[in-house]
Amino acid sequence: MPAIDLSLISHTNIGKTTLARTLLRRDVGDIRDGAHVTEAATGYTLIESSGGDTLRLWDTPGFGDSARLLQRLRRSDNPLGWFLTQVWDRYADRPFFSSQLAVRNVRDAADVVLYLVNAAEDPAGSGYLDPEMQILGWTGKPILVLLNQLGAPRPAEQERAEVERWAAHLAGYPWVRGTLAFDAFARCWVQEHALLERIGAALPESARETFARLGAAWRARNEEVFRRSVDLLATELAAVAGDGDEVATPKLGETARAWLIAFARGERADAGLDAAMRALAGRADTRIRQATDGLIALHGLSGSAAAEIRSRVATDFVVDAAADTGKAGVIGAAVSGALGGLVADLAAGGLTFGAGALVGGLLGAAGARGLAQAYNLMRGTETSTVRWSSDVRSKLVTAAGLRYLAVAHFGRGRGDFVQSENPAHWRSVVEAAVNAEAAALEEVWAAADRGEAPEALARRLRAVIERELRAVMAELYRHDDSSAF
Repeated sequence: MPAIDLSLISHTNIGKTTLARTLLRRDVGDIRDGAHVTEAATGYTLIESSGGDTLRLWDTPGFGDSARLLQRLRRSDNPLGWFLTQVWDRYADRPFFSSQLAVRNVRDAADVVLYLVNAAEDPAGSGYLDPEMQILGWTGKPILVLLNQLGAPRPAEQERAEVERWAAHLAGYPWVRGTLAFDAFARCWVQEHALLERIGAALPESARETFARLGAAWRARNEEVFRRSVDLLATELAAVAGDGDEVATPKLGETARAWLIAFARGERADAGLDAAMRALAGRADTRIRQATDGLIALHGLSGSAAAEIRSRVATDFVVDAAADTGKAGVIGAAVSGALGGLVADLAAGGLTFGAGALVGGLLGAAGARGLAQAYNLMRGTETSTVRWSSDVRSKLVTAAGLRYLAVAHFGRGRGDFVQSENPAHWRSVVEAAVNAEAAALEEVWAAADRGEAPEALARRLRAVIERELRAVMAELYRHDDSSAF
């Protein structure tokens, strides 16, 4: 069956095997902080089309003493012929031998070469870059340069400037067909689509139909993961948005007495309300962790979310009070005192996925604005209901978007998923996309307040979350050459 082969090449200890793991979505090879860890060229299937086409990725030994190899090649009338007939017995000179292995794989297997560089280095000051470019040029194969070790994701303009700096330096090598930012630790599927487009353009005409089928299979796989991720987040948010907890309304004498005793002791006055808020927050925490674990599994990672509620939620709650208007002053004072000063931190490994701001001010209708507002007992209501406010629900949508980005950008080569600080520019991009959906979200929250079932709420949320996340990706990667959006 038709096959397309990609050779992953770099100087030693740049991160080839790490990137291979990220692209393959599974552990392959050995990763250590040392030179020449990969000792042989190994081919792995990246994807197959429904018609049996295969896209293979070759993880190769790193270039070692490439400057000396270039000198040898230049002294030969037939560089590749010399290469095949000489020096293959030089096992004692491992750096030199590794360079030979890398070149041989390119010559024998590659349709396109993916040459990985350390973007933290100055291309003009790298002593190995020019010799390795010259050697690859002798092979006659098209080269795509991938910038690795870029650090945390940065705004599109900054990343684009880095790509242009390297592209300008590489302009003197006509066999280089493109330069892309493609960090082994922080790439996402939108960048994979941009890479596919560059590979397709670099292939000879005779291979493009085969690669078009393979590219379509790759994109379909990514879109399926994206769709299922949206489903997970919609289900999580629908369950949280529709959740509520009933609190029995104490009699006036009981309320006043409990408030006076609590005030004298410096304690909170309404244990029932406090318990209901803790229960509601605990269920939200469980759903957030479950959804995050689901995202991790969908993206071929491992590990689990470490999120937990570290303290009880206060003003994120709205309380539908079942109080007589004459009792509002007493109950309002008691409840406000119970809530004062509480903070919520939906934590992730000591940091947050934006849920801490869910939380920073926490939302709600606490205090005079909401908690002391009474409804007449003539309505037949004998309980109060505590639930999330519309504002906190929207903040949870923002937090969910940030969690999705964190998982979608986590390179498999890093090992188990570990939650960490989000790049600062992500928050503003996600918040803008969520704000653009404000009207649609208010309709969903209104439906939740009417008691609409979580399944129906999830259906409403799927479309909103998909639009939000696509808008986020389009903004983050608007300078990429990808037609993903």
